[in-house]
Amino acid sequence: MFLKRNILASYVSQTYVTLMSILMLPLYLKYMGAEAYGLVAFFVLLQAWFQLLDMGLVSTMARQTALFGGGSVTALSFRRLLRSLEGIFLCVAFLGATLLALGAGSVAEHWLRVEHLPKEEVINAIQIMALIAVLRWMGELYRGVITGFERMVWLGAFSSVVATVRFVLVIPFFIWVGSTPTEFFTFQLIVAVLEALVLMRKAYVLLPAAPGSVTGWSWQPLRDVLGFSTTMALASVVWVVVSQTDKLLLSSLLPLADYGWFSLAVLAAGGVLLLTGPIAAALMPRLTALHGQGNDDALLTLYHQATQWAGLLVWPACFVLAWYAEQVLWVWTGNTELAVQAAPTLRLYALGNAAMALGAFPYYLQFARGKLRLHLLGTGVFVLMLLPCLFWAVGRYGALGAGWTWLAVNLVYLALWVPLVHARQARGLHGRWLRHDVAPIALRAMGGALACQWLPWPADRLLVGLQLLVISLFVLLAGAMGSSSLRAEMRHFWRRRYLQRQA
Repeated sequence: MFLKRNILASYVSQTYVTLMSILMLPLYLKYMGAEAYGLVAFFVLLQAWFQLLDMGLVSTMARQTALFGGGSVTALSFRRLLRSLEGIFLCVAFLGATLLALGAGSVAEHWLRVEHLPKEEVINAIQIMALIAVLRWMGELYRGVITGFERMVWLGAFSSVVATVRFVLVIPFFIWVGSTPTEFFTFQLIVAVLEALVLMRKAYVLLPAAPGSVTGWSWQPLRDVLGFSTTMALASVVWVVVSQTDKLLLSSLLPLADYGWFSLAVLAAGGVLLLTGPIAAALMPRLTALHGQGNDDALLTLYHQATQWAGLLVWPACFVLAWYAEQVLWVWTGNTELAVQAAPTLRLYALGNAAMALGAFPYYLQFARGKLRLHLLGTGVFVLMLLPCLFWAVGRYGALGAGWTWLAVNLVYLALWVPLVHARQARGLHGRWLRHDVAPIALRAMGGALACQWLPWPADRLLVGLQLLVISLFVLLAGAMGSSSLRAEMRHFWRRRYLQRQA
């Protein structure tokens, strides 16, 4: 029940945050313009590459917090680890912010293809971006602590408040103060400072008491988790390279305004991955705690259930975005030309993201058991496949080449590598996972999406949006019919209702 509440809270928060970012985007374009929005897209890219400085430490902190909750780590060692990580984060944050600020001129002059914005404005915006990036990165350490303690309800509520300030209250700021890139990022900097302070305060409230302990900075707590954190660091580097290289290449090849349109399509497709985020956030600490307790049967049962929960959302979203990409973009932005141009990119990235979302599940098992060597090897192979294809395809076909590469490599990974990982985890795991947890939901959702393709489309934008909503619900219902876990929950619910009436 506690796990379901955490997942529900995470989903409500993630849905709200995502909706705010999506609904506000047309207003960003209205007040800032396409080229200035391209700077916002570049900031998102910058934050992703800043994760390279993580060195696996946030994931290590979250896992150690979960292990403490399961009784496998003492309060004293837990507090000492947090203090040591804080010292490293502060040093790396200062170094990262300094380097990014000093390099702002080179990025504006030689990397970004700016056509209309003043160069000085772009340089100022990049320097402020550097400060925001390090503050949000510092906050991730404390998010790791809060997540490890499974305080998803509080974290979800706080994230929703921050999203409201960040995405909604910036519109009055545009109207009354200004909407230049420098003004926009100054507003975001103030929000980032407050966010980091509140997260730090909450993490310290949750810390266990360790009377008489010495919690000064020391290397010793890091030595105890060095193997896991090193593996996570390498995995983090690989993930950033995998997920951001296409965007990095296109940020230099495309004019800044066109890069903004590309990023908009990728953002829409990213909704598929966002749907699995709350499940992963709640699932990994629980799987880790079950492993710490030696309850392997419960761990695998939960793994199967979570795969179905993710599939119930991932597959319908994927097929609606892929089959109706042009309509989705038009309803969202109101820009017919953008919808036509960006639809193929959205279609390919949505399908590729669905394959990635399901292919990530074996990682959750490996994370819980603290054995990530196979995951690191697999992502390394993934990179070796992706990068050469990506450089060739982007150079020759631009955004469309990036989309085809992303889809193809993720399908290969899902089809060839995931079975190998499952075979190492438990006998017969992959066959059951594929037959009972993945295929029934995916095939029914795809059939539902295909069945609706023959419907005529109205001319009014609002009516098109309503029709997309009805189609999405139909596809969701079709996918739900393939979930054995959902059917069992429904049978239990109606049986309980029946017994209550009989009593």
